[in-house]
Amino acid sequence: MNGAHDILSGPAAVIHARISRVHGSSPRETGAEMFITAQGMAGTIGGGQAEWLALGRARDMLAQGEMRATLDIALGPEIGQCCGGRIAIDLVRLGDSARAAHLAHLQGAVRPHVLILGAGHVGRALARIMATLPCDTFLIDTRATELAQAPKGVQTRLTPLPEAEIAQAPPASAFIVATHDHGLDFLVTLAALRRKDAAYVGLIGSATKRARFDRFARDHGAGTDTAALTCPIGVAGLGDKRPEVIALMTAQEIITALRNTAHAQAGACAASM
Repeated sequence: MNGAHDILSGPAAVIHARISRVHGSSPRETGAEMFITAQGMAGTIGGGQAEWLALGRARDMLAQGEMRATLDIALGPEIGQCCGGRIAIDLVRLGDSARAAHLAHLQGAVRPHVLILGAGHVGRALARIMATLPCDTFLIDTRATELAQAPKGVQTRLTPLPEAEIAQAPPASAFIVATHDHGLDFLVTLAALRRKDAAYVGLIGSATKRARFDRFARDHGAGTDTAALTCPIGVAGLGDKRPEVIALMTAQEIITALRNTAHAQAGACAASM
């Protein structure tokens, strides 16, 4: 959460705003949160008038020394929103121990890894988008000249063996293969699929390239299941082959896959308790 660490570790008093209940349609889910000071904020509970009301109430609490409050907001025309649902927002002034707990949670949170194999036009465009999202993005290539053009905020890996980067990635990572060489594409895609724990494996190309990869996997993959492969990537772009469009639509696929994987893991943990 951008800025939350600075707010929680700073000197200003902080209100924690959290959606505690959702009925019907809402811009954000239960648990969405913000940290609010008299002059700043981090996070979002959905924007719009509901967030503006929460922000104003939190700053009233800071000015008046209040410790707790709850807002019950109908997301309808009365406040200029058309979601149609209803949310409850809990607002709590954070003491020292609560601030420390939130800081520890932020510092201990594991962000999903997104490995982009290939720093060409599409790889760099995708890295630029992913760098703005809640994940750790790595742009990997065998060519120093291409990595030198990487967007700011993206970690780079110059390596003659991109398969090694795949092997070292944590479980539930996303792998997007878009190198400058079809043979290398096939090798690293196969390495990603062999892990069997990826949240997303995507290969740039066409339906023809997908068919060729399937044949390659049958011949060299020792029974590797290719059903989990997304190829082509960014299909929602409806045939638009501009790198920026492919990247945007692929980012949507990746975030959806990461979210679904996180939900599945949470459900598995709950079932085992």
